[in-house]
Amino acid sequence: AGNRMFHTRGELAVAAASQRFGAAYCVSTLATTTLADVAHEMASVVRERDALLSPPKVFQVYVWKDRSLLLKALELAERAGFTTIALTVDLSWFGNRERDARSDFTIPPRPSTQQVLGALARPAWTFDYLTTAPYSYALIDDEAQPAEALASFFNAQMAPEFSWDDAKWLVDQWPGDAAIKGIVHPDDATRAVEVGFKTVWVSNHGGRQLDSATASLDALPAIRRALGPDVPLVLDGGVQRGSDIAKAIALGADGVGLGKPVLFGLAALGDAGVHKAFSILHAELRRTMGLLGANSIPDLKRLGPDVLRKRTLGPRDHGGPRDA
Repeated sequence: AGNRMFHTRGELAVAAASQRFGAAYCVSTLATTTLADVAHEMASVVRERDALLSPPKVFQVYVWKDRSLLLKALELAERAGFTTIALTVDLSWFGNRERDARSDFTIPPRPSTQQVLGALARPAWTFDYLTTAPYSYALIDDEAQPAEALASFFNAQMAPEFSWDDAKWLVDQWPGDAAIKGIVHPDDATRAVEVGFKTVWVSNHGGRQLDSATASLDALPAIRRALGPDVPLVLDGGVQRGSDIAKAIALGADGVGLGKPVLFGLAALGDAGVHKAFSILHAELRRTMGLLGANSIPDLKRLGPDVLRKRTLGPRDHGGPRDA
């Protein structure tokens, strides 16, 4: 969400790099670029890979209280050529984001001492922020919402009463495929498939929602066993190296979701930074697979969990509370 917070090119830079690397791109409901502009950017990129490898365009959604608003967003997505939706189900309540409070994080940044010092330490980002148009959440309404209105809007639209009936309603409204994002239990994964979701996205929302929640990687093997080999599984949460991607695939994932690595690259260098992040992860994954004796993704899946050893954490693994 809010990619233009990191660089003025925002979602466009990530969409372009995803297209070049043959990766599916998932646009947030809280994007700072319109779906039409994202689709146009992807279409304009000259593919560097086999033209037959056309990754799906994915639109991430919530079930808002205002169903007309959601239906309007789905209509925009379909018109822009998006083929899949991903319903996020682990954000019907806001988690206690202690790290945000410690870092004085606000949208948009406010001129506190901590924020000013941070801006001075990153002059390139600060110059980009100060010399480009303010970002807004382009998909919330026809009239672009200013960033500072996000919190009040989101609080008003969150639906703690969300149920499986709501999830089925959403699947029925969309003509394409649907994924469900935020699953960490095998029973929920099985229920999601029964409701009509084609893909299960194993995620604990980056560990930012419920303290001590099951790690996505720990939840993955049981969910794969419950669903069998044919249901596509995506994993996110803590994927920051190519070796992390290899671990997820070995444990049953068909793909991973990337957040921080891509956004760090975006904030540092815009388009070039996102491309660099993808290049690093791609090289690290190939190297890890080579060292494991896996010449392809199917090879890595066949090797499976036997290539991994889980060790007990020690003091050297912890840099202090909330260090992640």
